Amino acid sequence: QVQLVESGGGLAQAGGSRRLSCRFSGRTAFSVYRMAWFRQAPGKEREFVGSVSRSGASTSYADSVKGRFTISRENDKSTVYLQMNRLKPDDTAVYYCAAALFDSSDWNYWGRGTQVTVSS
Repeated sequence: QVQLVESGGGLAQAGGSRRLSCRFSGRTAFSVYRMAWFRQAPGKEREFVGSVSRSGASTSYADSVKGRFTISRENDKSTVYLQMNRLKPDDTAVYYCAAALFDSSDWNYWGRGTQVTVSS
């Protein structure tokens, strides 16, 4: 009963920045979900990018994006963000947001993704 809709994808220049948003809707409050971003490039496995705790106080990142990407959330807007800085062509992928209820080890809900293309 959860819907996740990503937005903000598009073309970016290497070294540039882009902010993705994922808007949540559902019967359960957004604040009870851990949120994450994943990405998948053609021919590659889906890759964990980062996650944020329910309160937004704790974040975790893949080494490939650490120091460049920042996950945040605004619970009053039911939205999680992925701020991407110093973009690289290797960041080109479809970016998905995901939600996990409570302490579930699985990501229970997924958005449909938004394409990010980084040119040289």
